[in-house]
Amino acid sequence: MKTEIEWEQDIINITMRIHQEFPELSKYIEEVPLDVSGKDKEVINIKTLKAYYNSLEEMLVEYSKTHEGKERH
Repeated sequence: MKTEIEWEQDIINITMRIHQEFPELSKYIEEVPLDVSGKDKEVINIKTLKAYYNSLEEMLVEYSKTHEGKERH
């Protein structure tokens, strides 16, 4: 199981990939919700980070199916 730090790094990496390969998709990153629920909304746990990463990954995969990234030109 990944640690919080590993999930945070994965989120940084996929965000950078989106910015580099599909800059036009970058504006939608802010629209992908980081669901912070529970009693303490200040605390972001591993489950939340994993869900956020998966949302970004799904957005990237679906978009890349129909659009060419910079590296493919």
